Amino acid sequence: MNTTLATKLQGYFDHAAHAAPRIRDLLPLYAEQLGGQFLYGGENTRVGYRGVVLSYANGGKVELLEPLPGSHFLDSFFANHPFGGLHHLTFRVFDIQASVVSAQEAGFEIVGLNSDNLEWQEAFVHPRSGHGVLVQLVQAAANYPRNEPGETLETVLAGAS
Repeated sequence: MNTTLATKLQGYFDHAAHAAPRIRDLLPLYAEQLGGQFLYGGENTRVGYRGVVLSYANGGKVELLEPLPGSHFLDSFFANHPFGGLHHLTFRVFDIQASVVSAQEAGFEIVGLNSDNLEWQEAFVHPRSGHGVLVQLVQAAANYPRNEPGETLETVLAGAS
């Protein structure tokens, strides 16, 4: 394996994502105890999940995920992690296509390449080649994703975003 992959991808760590059956069950730890503040959130109906991103004083971020009603997106994850757990790590890259090629040339299995939205293009290093962790590579606009006007933690959790 190429040990200079991170240098080749020209990426930087963005956030960790924790999936659970309900985001509300994660808030006592991530918001109340650890001090996370709502940054943005919403529903991804194409894939089938709701997500909330909390930010911390040092600039760190945690994304909290839950399945939308009727979605099967997280079924296999919950089959192995019934209470939830670390779902993925996200790294921002400057060129998604070049990053995918570099990762594949280094022997990493890439899945889920999606470049339909120019503001958010993504691909994933499969956990089989990511040593048990799903690694998301993202090329995104500087201000994306963003909090929509009037969006709050409660409106996102209520499905009103």
